[in-house]
Amino acid sequence: MDHIEGNSLEEEIENAVISSLEGQQEKPNKSPLPESLFIFPLIKRPFFPGMAAPIVVEPGPFYDALKLIAKSEEKCLGLVLAKKEQADIYKLTLNDLHNVGVLARILRIIPMEQGGAQVILNMEKRFTIIPTVDGASPLHTRVEYHHDPATLTIELKAYAISIISTIKELLKLNPLFKEELQIFLGHSDFTDPGRLADFAVALTTATRDELQDVLQTFDILNRIDKALILLKKELDVSILQNNINKKIDASISKTQKEFFLREQLKTIRKELGLEKEDKSIDKEKFEARLKERKVPADVQKVITEELEKLAVLEPQSSEYAVTRNYLDWLTIMPWGISDPETHNLNSAEQVLSEDHYGLEEIKQRVLEFLAVGKLSGSIRGNILCLVGPPGVGKTSVGKSIARALNRKFFRFSVGGMRDEAEIKGHRRTYIGAMPGKLVQALKSCQVMNPVIMLDEVDKMGTSYHGDPASALLEVLDPEQNSSFLDHYLDVRCNLSEVLFIVTANVLDTIPEPLKDRMEILRLSGYIMQEKLEIATRYLIPKNLKLMGLKPEDIEFSQEAIKSIINGYAREAGVRSLENQIKKIMRKVAMKMVKEKEKSVADETEKNQKLKKPTKVRKKQKTVVIKPESLKEYLGKPMFTSDHIYERNPVGVCTGLAWTSLGGATLCVESIKVNAEKTSMKLTGQAGNVMKESSEIAWSYLNSAIQKYAPKQQFFEKSQVHIHIPEGATPKDGPSAGITMVSSLISLLTGKQIRNKLGMTGELTLTGRVLPVGGIKEKFVAARRAGLKDIILPKDNLRDYEELPEYIKKGVQVYFVEHYDEVFKLAFEKKALLNTSVLTQKRKDAKAQRKIQKKN
Repeated sequence: MDHIEGNSLEEEIENAVISSLEGQQEKPNKSPLPESLFIFPLIKRPFFPGMAAPIVVEPGPFYDALKLIAKSEEKCLGLVLAKKEQADIYKLTLNDLHNVGVLARILRIIPMEQGGAQVILNMEKRFTIIPTVDGASPLHTRVEYHHDPATLTIELKAYAISIISTIKELLKLNPLFKEELQIFLGHSDFTDPGRLADFAVALTTATRDELQDVLQTFDILNRIDKALILLKKELDVSILQNNINKKIDASISKTQKEFFLREQLKTIRKELGLEKEDKSIDKEKFEARLKERKVPADVQKVITEELEKLAVLEPQSSEYAVTRNYLDWLTIMPWGISDPETHNLNSAEQVLSEDHYGLEEIKQRVLEFLAVGKLSGSIRGNILCLVGPPGVGKTSVGKSIARALNRKFFRFSVGGMRDEAEIKGHRRTYIGAMPGKLVQALKSCQVMNPVIMLDEVDKMGTSYHGDPASALLEVLDPEQNSSFLDHYLDVRCNLSEVLFIVTANVLDTIPEPLKDRMEILRLSGYIMQEKLEIATRYLIPKNLKLMGLKPEDIEFSQEAIKSIINGYAREAGVRSLENQIKKIMRKVAMKMVKEKEKSVADETEKNQKLKKPTKVRKKQKTVVIKPESLKEYLGKPMFTSDHIYERNPVGVCTGLAWTSLGGATLCVESIKVNAEKTSMKLTGQAGNVMKESSEIAWSYLNSAIQKYAPKQQFFEKSQVHIHIPEGATPKDGPSAGITMVSSLISLLTGKQIRNKLGMTGELTLTGRVLPVGGIKEKFVAARRAGLKDIILPKDNLRDYEELPEYIKKGVQVYFVEHYDEVFKLAFEKKALLNTSVLTQKRKDAKAQRKIQKKN
């Protein structure tokens, strides 16, 4: 229909224009034209003769002038474009307007409710402003009218036909032009090429300056040329716009088509019973999960309420997604699901022995768990805290415990955790809310009785987000975790069946309330014999498989492993030892591959010359790792000996210390220099406790100088400098008291302390020797440094008796209660107390008490 109407309109225009161009004369205007006009300024764009258009006149001076013009006989006014587009029309003068405008005759005035009027104007003639001085109004001026000639040339006729063709093309691209053409044809007819040019320009969206340039072009040939150029530009823009619209329509049509097809397919599948709504799918999924679980009554009530809420929500709403996620977590929790436990002590002991060498205390504790669980029916309410230096196997012990109990294992690190929501979850009102790690662990394991390991609990932090260590109290307290409340789930969850295992390097940074809820088990580290067995039984076979090697490819001698332990991996754990073994295996693997490639290349080249097929060579020889070949694989040893001196100089005493990395030996050195007054200085990155120990040692020796050095003055006019080597390493602790006193006495008397003697103990101002911790670690360090005699506080006798025999073997231990005994052991040749004597006395006393109880 549109196409037919467009063609009829085009034919009407073409016939009217051609007939007018071929001889139709312009009808003279009967109304006279006034010699002067009141000028109305235009801002946006000019008008052209031969067209009708409305303008709005607001209340003000122009509206008053309009009423006067409407009462006149001619009813004419002038419309002229302002030179600047942003001009204020109420402040304009004739100098601010262009010289050429158009005469407009008022056809109709329509008053508006808010004031002013809408005026329908008919544009008739061009005019040029003649500057005159008129006191009536600054915008009232004389004008000179321009009349287009009626002559028609062949060139003008060609231009007119080109304009007609271009207008016809525009009609096809832009239907809005049809209405403008119909209005124009209803009020005007084409009488000359000038009128056609004006009409063509009025159809375009050219700029105000381009339109004004055409308006003030009086020569018809130039005017129609400029009009045709602007019309062609408009046609190009319309073509481009039409192409863009087609692309957009095609894309939208394709998307709509796919949407409609999907909706139709969905409806068809629903009618056939092949597909269900999203709500039905979600509901059935949740109900299927609930059938497999024994959900507590309070949790079931919440689930039922949420399912009813989900049924009335639209799937597209955001609240539907929140409710669906909440139900997903509630129903995926393993309510009432538990793994059957293994209470067989023999199989559990076998599993622990397969995975770890040594660690007898840990293994014994796990077997006690199993025994209790076998009698009570379940292992619950136990929180183990494995404390020890890095690399001793705390995490792997947790895995072995889970394997021995036949439980699922889940581990996550709390080191660096600062947000308590990581433990107790976020509230559902927050965007991106998630349950805490404990709920995520239960979801991952899909049982309510897994083994959950909390790694690096000593490295938790606090921030404005909360205190995660305090949040752990509810988790690890057996009296509270049976009704643990996660903020996201917002229902009570029973964690009493979970076996929690906590790991830490040190206990100092763990809050006391949290420490109180845990059972502390120490993994002190390994001595040479233990590391040797671990490397032979576990590390070498495990890494052979990882490196793609076979047992016959590489062989480690026992002496080579010992050399690696002493020279390259002297830490408490075995991680560094494993890394050194890996390093050797990698170099051996690279060497084997290079030799194999070289032999294959040589064999191929040889057989090509002899024109024989290539044969695979026999297997390579086994690479034997010996102590003398370690430098080739690992470089020079990083450690020589912990014992710095073969024989202690005067003022030097060997002490035993315990650090987060295990045991260590510390040589306390003392010298004196001349000074005006007696003083003491301590260096070596000593902490506050160790500084206090040095002050106690200084004061005690000063008070007992006559007992230990009766013929000596107490460092008169001397500054005593006490130093602990390896000054870059921070040191602190109360176990260096007797060591410092011994060093000062050696310096004061000039006597050397017995060689290969180590000591540890806290000293009081009265000379009492108090017990210290880390006995096993200190023994390991003493064995590593080659010490033969060790002085311990008498109160540490019980710790000594609990040590394995292979650690105590070859070391003579002396137990002391007062520093007088330390002095005799350190500076006299005979031993005061013997380990075997004290141990035997203690055993005899125990036996005697048992006999008395029986009687």
